[in-house]
Amino acid sequence: MGLTMRLKTLAALALGAAILAGSAPAMAQSASTPSFFSFFPRPSNFGNGPVKGYSSIRRQVVPYTGKYKPGTIVVNTAERRLYLVQDNGTAVKYGIGVGRDGFRWGGVKTITRKAEWPGWTPPPQMLQRRPDLPRYMPGGIDNPLGARAMYLGSTLYRIHGSNEPETIGQAVSSGCFRMTNDDVTDLYDRVRVGTQVVVLN
Repeated sequence: MGLTMRLKTLAALALGAAILAGSAPAMAQSASTPSFFSFFPRPSNFGNGPVKGYSSIRRQVVPYTGKYKPGTIVVNTAERRLYLVQDNGTAVKYGIGVGRDGFRWGGVKTITRKAEWPGWTPPPQMLQRRPDLPRYMPGGIDNPLGARAMYLGSTLYRIHGSNEPETIGQAVSSGCFRMTNDDVTDLYDRVRVGTQVVVLN
């Protein structure tokens, strides 16, 4: 094979490799193409506790035979789970973070307001305990209220997202119920202002 022919062959091979490389991202995005993350959808630290930035508690649909009517939100503080009752004998079950000792409460409230990427004004009681907190924090990814908030009655309490998803399933808040941003967005889209919220302490 002459030098000219070899150069043409090498050029053709290089062009083919470039075309394949350019098409790789589109192929990787195909829903039918298996990937590493389809087998391991969430990072794991192999049983050494929660991974910072992630929650190991998955949202799921479960059978539900309780006394509350469809559309009701039921917060089970002891279980650290929130249920949205559905009309087919099931409920959507979410992991939540709850109030730490001395901050847990129970009762029946309604959602009086919904907000996307809400700003946060720490209440005076919290500022007394934590004078280092900002007086106001605009909404955004670093805001402790996360992507969505649902305000409960005239109280200071909310069901809201979190920028610390690894705390879901723990008792860490000042009485609010925190969820992952993905879960709180899912719940937010399913409920409306006026939805009844039953908090079982």
